[in-house]
Amino acid sequence: MRATPNGGHLRRRSRLLPVAAGACALVMAATACGSGGGETEDGVVELRFAWWGADDRHATTQEVIDLFEAENPDIKVVADYTDWSSYWDRLATSTAAGDAPDIMTQEERYLREYGDRGALADLSEYSDVLDLSQIDPSVANSGDLDGATVGVATGVNAYTIVADPAAFEEAGVEMPDDDSWTWEDYVEISAEISEATDGEVVGTQSMAYNETGFSIFARQHGEKLYNEDGSLGFSKETLTEWFELTEELLDNGGQPEASQSVEIEAGGPDQSVLATNSGAMAHFWTNQLGGLTGSAGRDLELLRYPGETESDRTGMFFKPAMFYAVSSESDHPEEAARFVDFLVNSQEAADLILADRGLPANLQVRESILSSLPEADAQSAGFLADIEGTIVDGNPPPPIGAGDVVEIIKRTTDQLAFGELTPEEAAEQFISEVEEATGQ
Repeated sequence: MRATPNGGHLRRRSRLLPVAAGACALVMAATACGSGGGETEDGVVELRFAWWGADDRHATTQEVIDLFEAENPDIKVVADYTDWSSYWDRLATSTAAGDAPDIMTQEERYLREYGDRGALADLSEYSDVLDLSQIDPSVANSGDLDGATVGVATGVNAYTIVADPAAFEEAGVEMPDDDSWTWEDYVEISAEISEATDGEVVGTQSMAYNETGFSIFARQHGEKLYNEDGSLGFSKETLTEWFELTEELLDNGGQPEASQSVEIEAGGPDQSVLATNSGAMAHFWTNQLGGLTGSAGRDLELLRYPGETESDRTGMFFKPAMFYAVSSESDHPEEAARFVDFLVNSQEAADLILADRGLPANLQVRESILSSLPEADAQSAGFLADIEGTIVDGNPPPPIGAGDVVEIIKRTTDQLAFGELTPEEAAEQFISEVEEATGQ
């Protein structure tokens, strides 16, 4: 399932381009054009804060804003939110027009695109008002580009297998031992579930729609999705092997046929095989467990990725759920940094946000909210704690153009599933199109 770190559905967006917009001719030009907020007649600084999400996130974030304003009467924060599918087009347009929000939410696929073009402030310059000393070391430097801190992680996630024990029980198949299972086990178990239920319950959902799954697979083989310089860090042979796993699952009935997979993918997490009680496994981020459990109406479990003990090294990693960033053109960057500090370090804010933006990146704050987490989020917290000792390292920020990979892997996966490409041809096409998209 190709999903955002927070359960949204991804779609392609236009590339951030420098365009003329009023007095601001270039998106990243150093001009006098201000960004986002301003100052009211009574001297109160006005900031604009942009984020994506559903209604519950919007309501919670407004409560956080109200708390911040109560403690900081010299600052007013204006909410600027939308759904995921509209967010990036809106942000690209406003940034190009020299009217970017003062504080924005970023995702790792786009962080370098904005950072390398000078759209994001270096937050290390505001250490007097923004304390980053308690950020989880696993993601503390994830927002750093060329020596500048352009993003602060909101929280941490991991990409996992989410499993439905009731579906396993219905099929008469034992839950896998995720401390030792292999990719061969994964393929065989998926087929066994589908066969035992005459296809009423499918073993797994297509895993090839999200490049994160392959990233874990590549890391298990001592490779990686991207190198530090943005070039591809994996071999064609490894990607071919990954696509061969999907081909096996299609051939043995372990996953839905091509046309069904297209429909499921288009429907988002709420139409996944787990949410509809029609499948036993799917690939999701840890902080999507709560939403999936609610949709499924029954308990789900998190499993480590297959292959973590059979390969050269472990492949799973902690990912920043998202980032807080400040526009480089903000007229009030210090006040904006104060607000980011509140979002990251405030106990009051954490008590409201809980794990909605990933388990809090601030380790002290994370520890303080564990007892307040809903059951699914508490399970996610425990899972992350369990795998922490097995994680070798993190990933560098993806290169400019990485956002286009979302559509590239979707299209390639569909062509493979419909028999238009062999696994080797799919690997060749993916590599060629990603290198073109990222300028490699």
